[in-house]
Amino acid sequence: MTDLILSVDVRAPAGTTWLALTDWTRQGEWMLGTEVEVVEGNGRSVGSRLSAFTGVAGVGFTDTMEITSWEPPVRCGVRHLGSFVQGTGVFQVVPKGATHSTFVWAEHLRLPFGPLGRLGWPVVRPAFALGVRQSLRRFARFAEDYSVGGDE
Repeated sequence: MTDLILSVDVRAPAGTTWLALTDWTRQGEWMLGTEVEVVEGNGRSVGSRLSAFTGVAGVGFTDTMEITSWEPPVRCGVRHLGSFVQGTGVFQVVPKGATHSTFVWAEHLRLPFGPLGRLGWPVVRPAFALGVRQSLRRFARFAEDYSVGGDE
């Protein structure tokens, strides 16, 4: 298992940051190479399932997740159910006054490919973390401009 915890400050209130974060079908607007859809439930309750495809030109992997905790507007926990991505994740929004917040993305992942994955992780981790950091910067801009439905 390996842990990855990254965060980004957002110039938006916690409630807005939460709504932007949990607008699953728009996650592809800020998460690099990823498209998300709700495949079971309403996407806003424990037991709902999400499917996230990450890749380019149809080549990649699908990460199926089940929401295990739902505590708006501060915390959503997921369990990764796929054969490639396994473990748990937490999306947390920390209020920083009336107009700012921090989004914390934490993953506790079981690496794929057994011993080979464990050996390769030190090489892959910097690139993976770089991609997550870039997605977080994009998320901050997305949340700061967020409007429900994307057309207000």
